[in-house]
Amino acid sequence: MMHLVRFELVKTFTRWRTYIGFIAFGVIVPLVVAGLKLGGQHSFERHLLSLLQNDFVIGGNVLNGWFFGFFFMGALWVHIPIVLTIVAGDQIAGEGNAGTFRFLLTHAVSRTRIIAAKFIVTLIYTAVMVLFIGGLTLGLSLWAFGSGDLLIIRRGILVIPEAQLPYLFLMAYGLATLAMFVVSSLCFFFSALTDNSIGPIIATMAVIIVSIIIITLPFELFQAIRPYLFVNYFDAWQKVFDDPIPWDMIRTNVLILVGFMAAFFLAAMIYFARKDILS
Repeated sequence: MMHLVRFELVKTFTRWRTYIGFIAFGVIVPLVVAGLKLGGQHSFERHLLSLLQNDFVIGGNVLNGWFFGFFFMGALWVHIPIVLTIVAGDQIAGEGNAGTFRFLLTHAVSRTRIIAAKFIVTLIYTAVMVLFIGGLTLGLSLWAFGSGDLLIIRRGILVIPEAQLPYLFLMAYGLATLAMFVVSSLCFFFSALTDNSIGPIIATMAVIIVSIIIITLPFELFQAIRPYLFVNYFDAWQKVFDDPIPWDMIRTNVLILVGFMAAFFLAAMIYFARKDILS
């Protein structure tokens, strides 16, 4: 099994499309940080002061690297799935399109092991991408804006001491990675249904966009559907910045996300096990 995983890792990370996300965020994030550093930070500060100056005295380095690291996490989670689907959607469909599945199956390797190896590589790529983006955004933010306590304005005002922040951000990145695992698993399932790599990408993004619309609109029917949509649990990472931290809710969200991920993987495996390999 490990041999298959290594083989799939080499195949995945020798394709140029695998690095599209790294290149895109490697360019965009430094540009955004530079823009904030050269003037955008003042607009943030003016907006923040306009909200708080009538009731609070603001002192110290409030708009620091931790603040912008938290801001980036909230702003980018909608965009990260786009780059994840590029690789996840190609894992199975790409093989079908290239006509290499028959070659793989002639080497006495079961379909289950092939799919499991491809799924593991998909999760590895997802984790590497999320941690790359998280490390890049937080690292550049701390370098450009310095450190300090984290001020969070969300359903009230919370100030988290800097000593707690590395631990909290590490947990937040872990939960964000789990959420993106679900996205990659869904795209992986769609990839098993077709031999066209574009289809899984479009289908996954369509599901995410429609789901976001449903959980955003305050209609009674949509509210009833909301608990059954995996995007409803994508904000689990934000809960580690609450006081007190709602551990029971976080555990529930983790179990639900793991359940979605397992369901998509099993569906892909069952379908592929019965699929006619024609090329």
